[in-house]
Amino acid sequence: MAATRLPGTPRLLRALNDRAALELLLSKGPLTRAQLGEMTGLSKVTASQLVERLEERGLVRRVGEQAGGRGPNAQLYAVAPGSAHVIGVEVLPDRVVAACADITGEIVGRSEQTTHDSDDPVRAVHGAVMQAATEAGTDLDSIHRVVLGTPGLVDPKTSEVSFAFDLPRWHRGLLAELRKDLSTPVVFGNDVNLAAIAEQHTGAARGVDDFVLIWVGRGVGLAMVIGGRLHQGSTGAAGEIGYLPVAGVEVPHHVSERGVKGAYQTLVASDAAKAIGKQYGFEGEESADVVRAAVAAGDAGAPVLDELARRLALGVAATCVVLDPPLV
Repeated sequence: MAATRLPGTPRLLRALNDRAALELLLSKGPLTRAQLGEMTGLSKVTASQLVERLEERGLVRRVGEQAGGRGPNAQLYAVAPGSAHVIGVEVLPDRVVAACADITGEIVGRSEQTTHDSDDPVRAVHGAVMQAATEAGTDLDSIHRVVLGTPGLVDPKTSEVSFAFDLPRWHRGLLAELRKDLSTPVVFGNDVNLAAIAEQHTGAARGVDDFVLIWVGRGVGLAMVIGGRLHQGSTGAAGEIGYLPVAGVEVPHHVSERGVKGAYQTLVASDAAKAIGKQYGFEGEESADVVRAAVAAGDAGAPVLDELARRLALGVAATCVVLDPPLV
């Protein structure tokens, strides 16, 4: 039996039209009422009512005029940047870093809180979020969502951190504590998966339905986008490539225990890169410093880069054999 199709209510249709107009203003820049009507397929009267509605709610504002033919110039409208904000928080073993973005995506506030003097993750996140919002000239009432990027496993069903090998104080139940403390929607996400989403929307993977992103830092992680959608696995463990068994490295036991590194992570992550660099006289506080120094050294740094590339190729090859992505 065919499902009964119900007509959209006027309120729903207005909401859909408003959203379409906001998306056009964000992607196409300042537009006139006539241009909005043409792009959305709405009549001039409906487009004018839509703009008035958005202007009254503080979502759009007049930003100039566009000269035309006869008659007065047409008013140009753009999204009001301060009408809404989001905050992204990067969680590291020794600190949390927060960045506040307005509705256009521009970063308008940043902050960093050390965790050395506190064993309370709620306190650390609260301080970073509040400082970033203050620097942005806003408060929590304008923050529509806080997203925390963490290493390790994030349960895709509950958005809870289920395991992070170098964040012993981050645990199940923390999400509810943060939501209560901040009184705003809070979401956890695996840091590499979040980087892949960014690449999909604004980076090298725009318009690509299937790709993988390999991220090398303190550890090593992999994010997979298949058919345009992020693949996390049933428990959020998809892409934990650091635990991949590789030739020449002993496979560790009890990998679920904190501090135990996987075989591939031992081979390619930050400590390994610094050790390789040291063999050839390139040292730095961070592995990225070693790589930059090797690149700048030209031929003298080639052995460092070749060895890193050889090791990274093991994980890339294994990934390509399984997934055959068009972009890595």
